[in-house]
Amino acid sequence: MSRRFDGEDSMTPTIETLSNGMRIVLAPCEAESVAFGLFVASGSRHETDKTAGISHFIEHMLFKGTPTRRPVDITREIEGRGGNFNACTSEESTCYFAHLPYECLAEAVDIILDMYLNATMPDDEFAREKQVVIEEIRMYADEPDAVAMENLQRALFPSSQLGAPVSGTPESLAPMRPDDLRRYVNSHYTPSNTVAVVVGRFDERRAVAEIERRMAKCRRRARALNFSPVDFTKPTVPAVVAEKDIQQTQLALGYRTFGFGDPRKYAATLMDTVLGRGMSSRLFQQVRERRGLSYDIASRMQFFKDAGMFTITAGMDPAKFERTLATVDRELDRICSKKIPAAELERAKRFLVGNFRLSHERVTSKLFFYGATLLSFGRLVSTEEQVESILAVTPGEVQAVAQAIFDPANRSVSRVVPGKQGPDGIAPGNLHHLDRI
Repeated sequence: MSRRFDGEDSMTPTIETLSNGMRIVLAPCEAESVAFGLFVASGSRHETDKTAGISHFIEHMLFKGTPTRRPVDITREIEGRGGNFNACTSEESTCYFAHLPYECLAEAVDIILDMYLNATMPDDEFAREKQVVIEEIRMYADEPDAVAMENLQRALFPSSQLGAPVSGTPESLAPMRPDDLRRYVNSHYTPSNTVAVVVGRFDERRAVAEIERRMAKCRRRARALNFSPVDFTKPTVPAVVAEKDIQQTQLALGYRTFGFGDPRKYAATLMDTVLGRGMSSRLFQQVRERRGLSYDIASRMQFFKDAGMFTITAGMDPAKFERTLATVDRELDRICSKKIPAAELERAKRFLVGNFRLSHERVTSKLFFYGATLLSFGRLVSTEEQVESILAVTPGEVQAVAQAIFDPANRSVSRVVPGKQGPDGIAPGNLHHLDRI
């Protein structure tokens, strides 16, 4: 086992690496609670058309019992201590986590690692849970904003699994069998593909000992993930239109861009803040406050390993769609053609830094930040590195990154418009929500 310190401050997160290759992030902080989570490099990007949705399905099935725990025992042991327990699947990872009073870390480690190492995935639970997942897909297909975003991501990454639905489809799930999931877990749920994170009030040596003891029989196994980089020479799909039985038009406009490791990400994040984060943002002021075109409009900058996407979402009366789109495009043109005034950029920086620091008051927010960062980026990014990088961005850098991102060749516009409902109400989808098990 090796240890690497990222700083001398006792509150600075450190990384332990077990002999089998599992990395453990230890992030002590002032709290009356502790959060423990596992981040596994198993998401929709690692799948194929044949296995689409299997990572998300496995996430559900890990809650369905082990040789020593019934499904109800798993949740009762956490909730019976006043804790919260959940899981989520995304394009690049699956996470299982628990948040409990600080004296209950050993129980959280025992339960989650029992699921990770010993899930049985019984046949009767498998059949029922497959129907639950299909109902989940249908539930989100009923939401026009979800459908618009699902279709947008598919349009931005048309030749990549990054555009495939995280949850799969009823058609891709139908032929799956319990042994398919067991084989996938055996090949993907390996120590070297897994990051454990502990955040809150805890003893670091005891935490490592608890994890190491339970992982002792899990040997190092090399696994080359099925991961295809985004081909930026492949064009995006310019426009996608879907019909649903709704009254508003739902807009999701996006640009394909660079990934998490690009140093321009901080300038891009500030650009996003200026354009569409909060009620004082340019898009909110222009689209809602000045023109009354939409009740709400917002933007989001999202990064993956080697690619990313900048998106704008809004709902409006169908008759106002063209005016809304024209207003949005004027704001995108403006941020490309004119540098952001220093005072406006300073406000955006204060917003981001304040939002970041406030979010880090919560142990679960810290858990997701450290787990996702280490799994995607290969190293920890400290709070101060984030803050200093944001504060260092100049108006010229924001303008330059806007000019790079808002390339028409990388743009897609997805709409869900009033009309007829699709077959069975099912549309493809990328789900970025927590599963409530």
